[in-house]
Amino acid sequence: MIIVGYPPTEYLKTKLLILYAKSGDLRTSLVFFDSLIDKTLISWNAMISGCVQNGLEKVGLSLYSDMRRNGLTPDQYTFSSLFRACGTLALLELGKQAHSILIKCKVKDNVVVSSALIDMYFKCSNLADGQKVFNETSNRNVVTWTSLISGYGQHGRVEEVLELFRMMKGEGFQPNYITFLAVLSACSHGGLIDQGWDYFSSMKDYGIEPRGKHYAAMVDLLGRAGKLQEAYDFVLSSPLKDHSATWGALLGACRIHGDTDLASIAARKFFELEPGNAGKYVVLSNAYANRGFWDRVKEIRGVMKELDIMKEPAYSWIEIQGEVHLFLTRDKSHRKSEEIESLVFEMTSVLKDAVCDLEIDEH
Repeated sequence: MIIVGYPPTEYLKTKLLILYAKSGDLRTSLVFFDSLIDKTLISWNAMISGCVQNGLEKVGLSLYSDMRRNGLTPDQYTFSSLFRACGTLALLELGKQAHSILIKCKVKDNVVVSSALIDMYFKCSNLADGQKVFNETSNRNVVTWTSLISGYGQHGRVEEVLELFRMMKGEGFQPNYITFLAVLSACSHGGLIDQGWDYFSSMKDYGIEPRGKHYAAMVDLLGRAGKLQEAYDFVLSSPLKDHSATWGALLGACRIHGDTDLASIAARKFFELEPGNAGKYVVLSNAYANRGFWDRVKEIRGVMKELDIMKEPAYSWIEIQGEVHLFLTRDKSHRKSEEIESLVFEMTSVLKDAVCDLEIDEH
């Protein structure tokens, strides 16, 4: 590759690799990466981080394995990306292995790494180890505290979230906008309307301007409590009434409570802002289906087809001995799909026989 008539040096190619990786252009960054004769830890970290930040966690993990095979020792930046990837994919065993390597490498106690590790354990539903990492982190800051608070919030542990928030402030740490988002989400799950309003109002005391997600959290809080009109009025009066997240939250609340009239209003506004969001079309369709409005369901499906909008298929995965096995509906790409189907059929037959035997015994 030639730049302005001169062949780029290894240093320049590494810099360009980092630039493109950070901007999300992984295709171009990979070109520079492959062209490097001497791949340094910096170049490996840039590629791994770029993949993880752009939703290609499995590719990032594969690059990490290649890096290790090339004899490089991971540093704090490697571990930060690695833990985020493991957390997103819920790969607890691989995350634990990485944690062990972190300890062996004697990486200096780092806030970013500790926060990513805490987040990984909580996303993998290992609350005890997440709390342990936090307890052993000596140089805590608001990021570390927020990782812990968000972790408990993800599991609906509302009391712990509010107590940790109080403790964090008691130790002199100022909450940031992510901390408040975690607290508001916890209030929503706990149905704590009054507390939610108090926390939302107190953001200005810390010089924090509420963002779209904060308003959406308040809409979700009111919506879950069945206060749909209040939620609608809140959206209309907010300075971010043209933020898609608030209308999306209102649409979700309307589906839960079966208010198809308000759902139509919320959906119309949401699709003006995000016309290609397949998930919300499905939410609206389900809201109509729950009320038996099949003509409207058909209409929504027709709009999706006309706009060529496809809902991403649901999938699940399982980690076995460090390998991730991904499964989609009616997908036969797994190398052992025939064996799996045969075993599922066998198990289904056994369960059916057991149910029949149970019904006979009851009679």
